[in-house]
Amino acid sequence: MKKKIAVPTSCGVLDAHFGHCKQFAMVEVEDNVIKEVSFLDAPPHQPGLLPPWLAERGATDIIAGGMGQHAIQLFNQHGVNVFVGAPKLTPDELVDGYLKETLSFSTNYCDH
Repeated sequence: MKKKIAVPTSCGVLDAHFGHCKQFAMVEVEDNVIKEVSFLDAPPHQPGLLPPWLAERGATDIIAGGMGQHAIQLFNQHGVNVFVGAPKLTPDELVDGYLKETLSFSTNYCDH
């Protein structure tokens, strides 16, 4: 199975505030193995923009720290799975833990 997992980043690690990150790591996975990691500069923050923008770029899943409920709903409408409450790690560490089912998610720390 192929996946493209998007992780909002700043300075090489998960950015806790999804909508204001500097870049997205796009982690391509095939048969539960990381094949490639590329980075996309995030567009300027605009409510509702990121879900379709990332879906158009092939994202199948999002691993985030915090995300508003409206953004989660928009991702779901685009067929993108959302996982929130991730710890502040590198994209490789997050995706590897997710694939091995060892990544612990806490509470969504976004309140809007």
